[in-house]
Amino acid sequence: MPVRMRRAAPEDVASALAAEPRTDAERRLLTKHFLAVLTERAPGNSVEVRVPPYAAAQVVPGVRHTRGTPPAVVETDADTWIAVATGELAWGDALASGRVVASGERTDLSPFMPLSEGGRAEG
Repeated sequence: MPVRMRRAAPEDVASALAAEPRTDAERRLLTKHFLAVLTERAPGNSVEVRVPPYAAAQVVPGVRHTRGTPPAVVETDADTWIAVATGELAWGDALASGRVVASGERTDLSPFMPLSEGGRAEG
């Protein structure tokens, strides 16, 4: 059974968001936190969102993926994921600039973004 993504404590998220520059541990915390929020907003298994080297999550209702390369993949780096999740960077702009690579059906995650309100952690 896959490990369930969990939100981080709001004070930890706020602290990591305020950090400049962010440490590896802060990037990991924010990446996993915002993937957990996405799994709550878009539960499902048809799209795999990858943020190497920190985490990956399956989201969005549809055909379940169980083996091999999933038919729908979104991949980005942690800094871009955090920027999109907080609304600092629009989903469409991240795609257009190549900072997010998305292939397959249901990979438009813009209806779920941003994952925080004004850069604050959702509670």
